Amino acid sequence: MELFDQDSNPNNNILPYGGTVYYYGKLFPKIEADNFFQILLDELLWQQDQAVIFGKHIYTKRKVAWYADQPFTYTYSGIEKTAMPWHPQLLQIKAYVEAETKETFNSCLCNLYHNGTEGMAWHSDAEKDLKKHGAIASLTLGAQRKFGFKHKTTKETIYLYLEHGSLLIMKDDTQDNWLHRLPPTLKVSLPRINLTFRKIDKSS
Repeated sequence: MELFDQDSNPNNNILPYGGTVYYYGKLFPKIEADNFFQILLDELLWQQDQAVIFGKHIYTKRKVAWYADQPFTYTYSGIEKTAMPWHPQLLQIKAYVEAETKETFNSCLCNLYHNGTEGMAWHSDAEKDLKKHGAIASLTLGAQRKFGFKHKTTKETIYLYLEHGSLLIMKDDTQDNWLHRLPPTLKVSLPRINLTFRKIDKSS
C-alpha cells in the first residue's frame, strides 16, 4: 500500500499510470466549508440509498441526493434515480469547482456518511449515462476520511486523506483502469458529505 504525499498540487497526478487524478487540497477555508456543510446537511432532500446485489434489494445506511440541470434519469447499482432541480448552495459550490478545474458539470450525486462505519466498497464510476472519460469532481465537507485507489490488473493501491473543504478530480481513463473506495473506520465519529459533480451524456 502506498500513501500519497498529502501536499496538494493540482498538477501532480496521483496515479502512476492508466488514469488522471488530481488532489487540489482545501478549496474553501474552514468557516465557509462549515457553513456549506450545515446548510447541505439540513436542506438537501436526503434519502437512503438503494442497490440490487445478487438479485436482492437492499437499503444502505448512507444517504444520497441527486441534483442536475434537467430531471435526468441515472441508473447505478441496479436502481434508477431521477434528478431534482439544483439547490442554490450546490450551484454556488459547482461554480467554484468549475472555475478551479476548468471542467463543466451538469449534475451532482451527493452522499451523506453519518460516521466512519459507513463507506463504499471498491468500484468504478463507469455507468453508461456518464460522459466517457469525463471528469468527476469530488468535494469533501465534514469529517476527514481515507480514500483509496486500486488498479484493476496490477492490484497496486494508493491512499490519501480527503480533508474538510477539499477537492479531488478523476478523469481520462481512470475509471477504465482503477477502482476506488471509502474504507469504513471506527476512528471517525463525525459525519461527512461528499459532493460528486458529474457530466451526464445521454447521447451515448
